[in-house]
Amino acid sequence: MQIIRFPDFSDAVSILARPQADTLGRQAQVAGMLAAVKAEGDVAVRRFAAQFDGAAPDRFEVPASDFEKAERVLPKSLKNAIRQAYLNIKTFHATQQEQPQVVETMPGVRCWRKSVPIERIGLYIPGGSAPLFSTVLMLGVPAQIAACADIILCTPPGPDGAVHPAILFAAQCCGIQRVFKVGGVQAIGAMAYGTEMVPQVWKIFGPGNPWVTTAKQLVSLEGTAIDLPAGPSEVAVLADAGANPAFVAADLLSQAEHGADSQVLLVTDSEDLIPAVHAALETQLAELPRRDIAALALAHSRVLLVSNLTEGMRWINAYAPEHLILQVNDFESVASKVINAGSVFMGPYTPESAGDYASGTNHTLPTGGYARAFGGVSLDSFVKKITFQQITPEGLQTLGPVVTEMAEAEGLRAHAQAIRVRLNATLYP
Repeated sequence: MQIIRFPDFSDAVSILARPQADTLGRQAQVAGMLAAVKAEGDVAVRRFAAQFDGAAPDRFEVPASDFEKAERVLPKSLKNAIRQAYLNIKTFHATQQEQPQVVETMPGVRCWRKSVPIERIGLYIPGGSAPLFSTVLMLGVPAQIAACADIILCTPPGPDGAVHPAILFAAQCCGIQRVFKVGGVQAIGAMAYGTEMVPQVWKIFGPGNPWVTTAKQLVSLEGTAIDLPAGPSEVAVLADAGANPAFVAADLLSQAEHGADSQVLLVTDSEDLIPAVHAALETQLAELPRRDIAALALAHSRVLLVSNLTEGMRWINAYAPEHLILQVNDFESVASKVINAGSVFMGPYTPESAGDYASGTNHTLPTGGYARAFGGVSLDSFVKKITFQQITPEGLQTLGPVVTEMAEAEGLRAHAQAIRVRLNATLYP
């Protein structure tokens, strides 16, 4: 990790820059693949599956027998862990349900808002080097609570042509019955446009590699909604002299192992903590199965030594991390100063991995600085907020002159006329 001591905030843009990639070249290739899926349907999906996944099944949809087998082969301990995580995530997200509140803005004018589930939802679950069955819960649980009518799931098959049993078991916990063995760009295209086998959806959720992310962004330009801009995973840790170096190192590595393009950032006001964390990183890295991936991520990550925690929080808010871990003594006070972050983990015994799996909060979060303007996935992500209003004749007599005055001032005579014809009918029935 690159160590930058007492950085000048005027250099924040370059210091906090994320790893860059050839986005223009990727966009052109992804656009071509999406166009092929749109024009050829399953033929193109199967062709790309054979090319990139090494498996092109005749039927994409997972049969019911595979769900039954998944429950049989998974260890009991893992099934119990998934069930507990499901309950925690459900408990947290259920509190986000809202009941309509009718507001009388003036006598006879009633307005309210109602949450209506998005009917057709598509979930994308990566299944390559790490089958993310935890993401099935993070997306499937709020979709289930929202009562979305049709929920499908796409995930790439393994080398044996089958979907990982933990993904199927987690889907079953969430009531998801339709799972398709399709991954990559072709899965996003299939869900966005619909094919003979894969139904079209109105909104696509889920993380993925840069190709999947680009595909989601491109289909969103054509009318398919997506959850949020999501790129390589990232974490920022704010730590003081009292932080446990082993804890800090473990949190940094928990994100670094996601991918070579992941980024971790340590901000501290303690010079002595830096070599202690470095030593802990070397020790823990050697024990990781994905050590080579984590080492590549650490190579383009940074440590910022700052004068005090107030300055540290200035750097953190400028970075706007996906995950923020506060390993500082007065973490509650420091947490009150957080402005930009996807999810915050407070205190030495709150590792980021708890939120990734089972504490209850959602791990689908904005990356790449989008936390300045986006929040993470929640129950609201799966519903539309539709407003309703109802005006009585008496209410229109009071509100009508306000509307006609404004409409005439904007030169929209028909808008004003829509009020006047009703007022005339009311006054002179």
